[in-house]
Amino acid sequence: MKAHQWQALIEGMLEAILLVDPIQLRIVAANRAVHQLLKMVPDTLVGRGIIDLAAAPEDVFFWEDVAAGLSDNIHSETLLQRADETIVQVERRVSLVKVGMDGSIYVVAIHDRSSQRQVENELEKLIAELRATLESTADGILVTDLDGAIRSYNHLFAELWGLPDDLLTQRDDDAIYAWMDKCMLDANHYTERLGTITRSPLMEATDVLVLRSGKILERVTLPQYARGRPIGRVYSYRDITQRLADEARLQLAAKVFESSTDAIFITDAQQKIITTNPSFERLSSYSEAEMVGKTPKDFFCEEGNAEQVENLLKELENLGFWEGELWIRRKNGHAYLCMISLVRVVDMQGRALNYIGFFKDRTETHAAKQKIEELAFSDVLTGLPNRLLLQERIKQSITISSRNNSTFALLFLDLDHFKQINDSLGHPFGDRVLQQVTERLKKCIRQVDTASRLGGDEFVLLLHEADAEGAEICARRVLDELSAPFSMDGMNFTVTSSIGIALYPADGSSMADLIKNADSAMYYVKERGRSDFRFYQRQMNIGLLSRMKMDHAMRQALEHNLFRLHYQPQIELKTGRLLGVEALLRWTDKDLGEVSPAQFIPIAEESGVIVPIGNWVMQTAIRQAALWNRDGKQIRVAINVSALQFQQSNFVESIALALQENDLKPECIELELTESILIRDAEEALKRLQSLADLGVKLAIDDFGTGYSSLSYLKRFPIYKLKIDRSFVDALPSDESDAAIVTAIIHLAQALKLRVLAEGVETIEQRDFLQKMLCDEMQGYLFSAAVSAEEFEKRYLS
Repeated sequence: MKAHQWQALIEGMLEAILLVDPIQLRIVAANRAVHQLLKMVPDTLVGRGIIDLAAAPEDVFFWEDVAAGLSDNIHSETLLQRADETIVQVERRVSLVKVGMDGSIYVVAIHDRSSQRQVENELEKLIAELRATLESTADGILVTDLDGAIRSYNHLFAELWGLPDDLLTQRDDDAIYAWMDKCMLDANHYTERLGTITRSPLMEATDVLVLRSGKILERVTLPQYARGRPIGRVYSYRDITQRLADEARLQLAAKVFESSTDAIFITDAQQKIITTNPSFERLSSYSEAEMVGKTPKDFFCEEGNAEQVENLLKELENLGFWEGELWIRRKNGHAYLCMISLVRVVDMQGRALNYIGFFKDRTETHAAKQKIEELAFSDVLTGLPNRLLLQERIKQSITISSRNNSTFALLFLDLDHFKQINDSLGHPFGDRVLQQVTERLKKCIRQVDTASRLGGDEFVLLLHEADAEGAEICARRVLDELSAPFSMDGMNFTVTSSIGIALYPADGSSMADLIKNADSAMYYVKERGRSDFRFYQRQMNIGLLSRMKMDHAMRQALEHNLFRLHYQPQIELKTGRLLGVEALLRWTDKDLGEVSPAQFIPIAEESGVIVPIGNWVMQTAIRQAALWNRDGKQIRVAINVSALQFQQSNFVESIALALQENDLKPECIELELTESILIRDAEEALKRLQSLADLGVKLAIDDFGTGYSSLSYLKRFPIYKLKIDRSFVDALPSDESDAAIVTAIIHLAQALKLRVLAEGVETIEQRDFLQKMLCDEMQGYLFSAAVSAEEFEKRYLS
């Protein structure tokens, strides 16, 4: 169906409708309703990529699912961007519709859900508030919005803070906050801390609050979410006054003092030490007599930690306890790390009676922890951060970039052809190369950046708060640094790298998305020659998924016998006699329609499925040739051979077996090979070609002149024929350059006593020129297009 027919079909529909090409994912038709919904000028959507309308990163993954063929009928909600850059919430259904016998198209129906979504969001907020309140009834609960306005609180909250009755009966947020400020012992610190929490919507915090009444509250602060976004805060309060007092008294009363493995000291109300236990002397080397009369400050303080000691003593006074790690020195001057707990013991009136200190030596634990962290977060071979530490660094960068509204970059590096180093020189040599590569990468980044090894020859560079320009500078620096020769064991060699770049937040909001997209960009570089860098583009994932979809479809076609062969006649120019045919692969997919070999053959070669496909072609063509040659006819069948298929160890044996099973003379088969196959491993190719020639099979070089040709190879290889590529025949005889090239190839073939065939002959002028130049054979539309076996028999064999 033509584009204007599609337009006429959908124009009368009330819903907004888009028609999308299933392979390219580009809009082929759009009705007036969708232009109105997106506030676009009529007829401006056709030809645009459907992903261009996406307003949310999730939509890219949605179309990746569509491209991957996960479903032919997908119903979802999403955000679309209008022409005036506003966002509209829509409900969308994508359906795959068959068109005729061979084609298909995606029909995208869109419905505006903006108003309904707004009501749902408000309802969801109310439900979230109710749930948070009900689930926290064991504590005093206070719920606020992002601006600090009080949305609700429970009765226990009012009791803990002693809210007056008049505040309970009126809605006055400022009065409640003022009352809470007045209750605090240190109102300034309380206000400052509350401000920090308010300015950080995602912050989770636990604080201890000391009230003027002597009551001590533990406050847990959590963000409140709706649809994955923060909408406010929930504060829960618990009275821990009695718990702290009981714990302190229990330790004093239990008299575990003497036998405790913890080092313990006890002070009087003025913080002067009155006793220590034996473990204290064993840990610090100070006797009880030497410590009596000293204060914790005298014992803890030394050059470099005075401020920390002052802060911990203040916290002890304010809160009644302190716990943490502190480096102190033994009597002999050796430093050791201690885990210290300090507790203030008070009487019934809340006045200090004693202070107790508990010590544990954490030096060995600290060293072991450092070693464990080093092993857990570092790559053993290179010493670089591993995936685990990289994940932590990326999380930090995401937090910082979100807060500062800034970007950062992720560079995914893969060394080019590194497998050849491991295969030829061994893994120990390859490991040393990776270590040298690591040292060079370190030179290319700043101190705040991170170089990480994911494994194998894959590295990731995290560039803190870098934009596209900074990422490009770093990528070029890496390429330059690696381009310098490596020298190891008297050997000089070069290691290049392919680099993919992803930027936060444009290319992903998580480590997984960023690495996946940077990897896609790197893969794009690999496909186009390596030793370069590329920024991620959304279409890359779509292209990759399209290739995966095509690969899967080819494997299904092979399994269900959906491939077929057509045959194009090859004619002797001098006599016009039919000499043979070339077997050409054809494929019609139920979803993709008729797929050109130019589309699916490169993907088949890349994925390796070309080998079973090539074997099917070989078996089918030989079987067909046997049928045609049984009645005394002499019809030669030419079969294309891929590089991967030619390299299979049983290639020659499989052809010999197929000829034997079908009782076909070898000279009835001609194998067409590209120049790249022959020069990849010349000696191995020569052995295999000689085996085929000994078998009696004819050998031809396909697309001659388009690749790298060596006369020495042509002289050594048992080649029977050269095929002139159609690109040189198209402009004959008017184009002087093409005429000269074709003439030279024909003369070369004659000099080497080879036959020569011209492909793509479509005009009488082309035929006459080739005939004049004494070209042996031709193939092309002038005589016949490729046809099915049945059609060929009807035309030429009946």
